[in-house]
Amino acid sequence: MEYFLELGHIGLFISAFLAATILPLSSEIVLSALLLNGLSPTTLVIIATTGNVLGSLTNYALGYWASLVVVKKWLRMSEDDFVRAEQRFVKYGMFALCFAWVPIIGDPLTVMAGVLRVRLKWFLILVTAGKFLRYVVISYMVLNVN
Repeated sequence: MEYFLELGHIGLFISAFLAATILPLSSEIVLSALLLNGLSPTTLVIIATTGNVLGSLTNYALGYWASLVVVKKWLRMSEDDFVRAEQRFVKYGMFALCFAWVPIIGDPLTVMAGVLRVRLKWFLILVTAGKFLRYVVISYMVLNVN
């Protein structure tokens, strides 16, 4: 059982990290399976949030240090994706980062935060808050909705 727990935690971290990057993965499936197998919801939410935030931080770093041409090529994002992400920043400000967990728009938002040189402190606070709340809601739904 100890081995299963360890593998589950590592697998959740990896899936959460990769899901926040360009790979089309879903950490929610891994989280749900582990919750249904009786692992600690608190521990799982912390692990998933940490992995997912670090994946978003990778996108931020890419936007911060790489040119837009490199970013677009590596992330396979169109000019329209970046324009929409920039428009969200103009319209909603940094609070748009609370929605970095949303599929399709999340990756461009975190990359754009790096491109626009959003202060790292605020990036981490807002992205972490949004992702943490998402995993709490998912965990609650998995464990309490029948």
